[in-house]
Amino acid sequence: MTSITTSWDIIKSELSNLELITDPIQLTKLSLDYYHFSPILTDKLQDKRGELVVRPSNEAEVIQVAQTCVKYKIPLTVRGAGTGNYGQCIPLKGGIILDMSKMNQIYSIEPGTACVEPGVKMAAFDKKAREIGWELRMAPSTYRTATIGGFIGGGSGGMGSVTYGQLRDRGNLQSVRVVSVEDEPRVIELRGDEVQQVNHAYGTNGIITQLEIPLAPAYPWAEIIVTFDDFMTAAKFGQALSDSDGIVKKLVSIHAAPICRYFHALKEHLREGKHGALLMVSEYDLKAFDDLVNQYQGEVTYLKTPQEASHGSSLLEFTWNHTTLHARSIDHTLTYLQTFYFTLENVEHFYHHFGDEVMIHLEFFQVNGKAIPGGLQLVRFTTEARLNEIIEYHEKKGAGIANPHTFILEDGGRKVIEPEQLAFKKLVDPYGLMNPGKMRSWEQVVG
Repeated sequence: MTSITTSWDIIKSELSNLELITDPIQLTKLSLDYYHFSPILTDKLQDKRGELVVRPSNEAEVIQVAQTCVKYKIPLTVRGAGTGNYGQCIPLKGGIILDMSKMNQIYSIEPGTACVEPGVKMAAFDKKAREIGWELRMAPSTYRTATIGGFIGGGSGGMGSVTYGQLRDRGNLQSVRVVSVEDEPRVIELRGDEVQQVNHAYGTNGIITQLEIPLAPAYPWAEIIVTFDDFMTAAKFGQALSDSDGIVKKLVSIHAAPICRYFHALKEHLREGKHGALLMVSEYDLKAFDDLVNQYQGEVTYLKTPQEASHGSSLLEFTWNHTTLHARSIDHTLTYLQTFYFTLENVEHFYHHFGDEVMIHLEFFQVNGKAIPGGLQLVRFTTEARLNEIIEYHEKKGAGIANPHTFILEDGGRKVIEPEQLAFKKLVDPYGLMNPGKMRSWEQVVG
């Protein structure tokens, strides 16, 4: 928090040339994200608020805010669209929230690459990129509202990951410009492997003001639902499709029967008791795709051509963590996990072991050149102790858990902070003002 001798009126006066938001309703809205997916985080984060929201329009204004924060030792939390799920952009210690939504210029879109400001919305970007035959490599299920900078700061993967892996894989982020938060803020450019110092760091390591991102060739994506009588057959089909190098795909999402009942808008395509595969496949590869469906005795119950899929809701918005969103809109006692199963044998074990207490939802993505099943399982929450037992059992049996019930970087998917990233924080945020409380390694360093 700011010094008790410092008046917020003085701070607002020093930033009066910028867009400032002080309305309590807006402050609440812009202080929070989808942390309420977790009953654990709900108790810890529901009362956290910033004192002031600032919306910069350009890098010079970002530098001005950084200078003010250093001058008065004000905590600073950077925000995209607030579509994260575990408090990445919730200010634990108040202070200023830097809302980057006005920094939304697209500087260039060229074959294979683009340069953008962090506030560019992903769906809006794709619409422009597809005009020259390219698109984002990957995007979350919050694609329509999420920003590119927010995705880099707090995301990890999404549609497209079945081909391109995760954000932290080498090559999925080309360069970033970062404003430091020190006595004399600097603009630092990071390229190549250096970008990992800010990638998925919750905005703890500098303020991203510009990004260069790689693009993928744009295909005409058909959206398809295939149903199966048996869950493991559906899972094996998902693995086979993900492994089929000759079939170009963007989304392979498998849902056990109990989950399908939460998709009311799709109920005529996901009949009771059926297990569903929600897919995006290149229109050019539908014949080979149909042969694969027949091999696994699936039934195509929904097929939208790329032209039809470009209007209205996309199947993407029933997958990844939108699955959790739909389920919780009906049953608020549900929460979720994020799991690396690695093998279908693991999937089958957990499917039978937990039954409907942990409903299996798979997303396939590339890890080290191999498609693996990842889980975004729906969990029937009873107590924190039971949830921890479920997590511990998964880890004991060889699955990896990226815990979505913590806002600490090391306790989620990261496990440890690389020395290079910690050293970079010391360089660009020597007073520890950026999103304080999210990086345990830093708190240990400063005592």
